[in-house]
Amino acid sequence: MHTRWQLVDNEALQLAEALERVRRAEAEAIAERGVFHFVLAGGGTPRRLYQALAGEAHDWSRWQVWFGDERCLPPTDPERNSRMASEAWLGRVNLPGTNVHPIPAELGAREAAEDYGRALAGVGAFDLVLLGLGEDGHTASLFPGHDWGETADAPDTLAVSDAPKPPPERVSLSARRLSRARRVLFLVTGAGKRAAVAAWRRGEAIPAAAIRPDAGVDILLDAAASGDLS
Repeated sequence: MHTRWQLVDNEALQLAEALERVRRAEAEAIAERGVFHFVLAGGGTPRRLYQALAGEAHDWSRWQVWFGDERCLPPTDPERNSRMASEAWLGRVNLPGTNVHPIPAELGAREAAEDYGRALAGVGAFDLVLLGLGEDGHTASLFPGHDWGETADAPDTLAVSDAPKPPPERVSLSARRLSRARRVLFLVTGAGKRAAVAAWRRGEAIPAAAIRPDAGVDILLDAAASGDLS
């Protein structure tokens, strides 16, 4: 499995490259299958991407939007990934509400995971999965020391009840389901991510490295996160 590291000089260039990759994935998906299945991540770096998408013209009716993970909080809580994406982008464009698939994490981790698993049952490979990297190497809500759902029989969704970051209850797509994708793109910024990047490059078993699509993963990272990457 190929891991392609791309160093970008600054935030603006990272955003421009990420936008171009979204456009390419969208164009390929719609040309070949008529629909674009896009999995969203939470966090400040993805927020900038979503804000930029809100200013672009796309055939939003062909987009199907999913979420890689969610915190078990009320739907209106500002810490919800779905609310952030709605405020930054989804609620600002003419994207049909039925094409947006938030994780119903307000139901509690176990029930929400089961519900989202049913919603995903008829969905094949995602066209693009967007992910971030935590300082401890986590991605989505797959944390060190927890079940990442890597095995061939792992479910599509995982109920997380003891996350090391608040809130402790979360729902995450499994590593196996996130790996069922034609493209996977990580956005990594900040010096706080340097140790996780170094561990990944050394081949250590961190959650982010458990995402192994057949086509490999692409990682856009800034100089602060890159360390000695050349």
